Amino acid sequence: MLDLAALTELLASPKKIVITTHHKPDGDAMGSSLGLYNYLIQQGHHASVIAPTDYPAFLSWLPRNGDVIIYTEQAEKSAALIADADLIFCLDFNALSRINEMGVLVGESKAYKIMIDHHLEPQDFDDYRHWNINACATAQLIYDFIVNELHHRELINADVATCLYTGIMTDSASFRLPNTTSTVHRIVADLIDMGAVNWRIHELVYNSATENRLRFLGHCLANCLEVLPEYHTAIIAVNNTDLHKYDVDTGDTEGIVNYALSMADIKLAAFIVERSDRVKLSLRSKGEFPANEICKKYFDGGGHRNAAGGHSSNTLEQVIQQFKTILPEYKKLLNQ
Repeated sequence: MLDLAALTELLASPKKIVITTHHKPDGDAMGSSLGLYNYLIQQGHHASVIAPTDYPAFLSWLPRNGDVIIYTEQAEKSAALIADADLIFCLDFNALSRINEMGVLVGESKAYKIMIDHHLEPQDFDDYRHWNINACATAQLIYDFIVNELHHRELINADVATCLYTGIMTDSASFRLPNTTSTVHRIVADLIDMGAVNWRIHELVYNSATENRLRFLGHCLANCLEVLPEYHTAIIAVNNTDLHKYDVDTGDTEGIVNYALSMADIKLAAFIVERSDRVKLSLRSKGEFPANEICKKYFDGGGHRNAAGGHSSNTLEQVIQQFKTILPEYKKLLNQ
């Protein structure tokens, strides 16, 4: 294991560095990755951001997004960079399975692995860990890493600040979740002072929907929403046919589960979607209800208490029924 002094010494001279994050990256994954990237290149490091898969178009405006390598599109180049790296930063994930085929390459690489993450139960593959499950976003931890561990606050320029603000904003649901502490607000205030234009970032992320996405959202709410009042639970289930009908693209389903949770008497919301290879679930909850426990126990997933995900090889109808049969186990919690 590296200690902070050893890591600081390594970063004192230019290194070959790979930054990667989980498959189907969200705003925190790409915000933290590009935030760290924009910091490292100022110091002359030969850094590369490799995303395991594509990600939503509403993140394509992030500073230096054009430098990102997508593994599924450039596997050979990605593999060479991973094999040749001195350090690999693993951001917003804590198990190598979360980066798909890249997990084997990262695991086999001789590079030092630095995990910066806020998810529960990290896998033991890293050499240095900056980890805090109470952080609202990995982007918050990148800020803390740069400012409080490496003491390089002066290197948080407008590009770094913009990326980190985006990560914190998206993973905190626009600063609405319980882990949006006073510390988080102080950090985002600092990022605004350093060049993050908060209102513009919000516009670019949340007000960039296509017509198809909006019509798909309307379909989900009008035709796919099921409310189970006895369990204070709402389900939105979407089949693969509807995904094709509305030409759903990467990122178009993001946040839809939150509409189900927005109802006053709902404590648990599920978005269940049939993909070509498996059925995926996104759960959101209020208060102390452990959405992550359901995903871990029954759907080969996990996450945070109030935001978790999983998947299944069963049919959409089977997964919906399985989810419903789980609810009686949690009836007491759901009715508190």
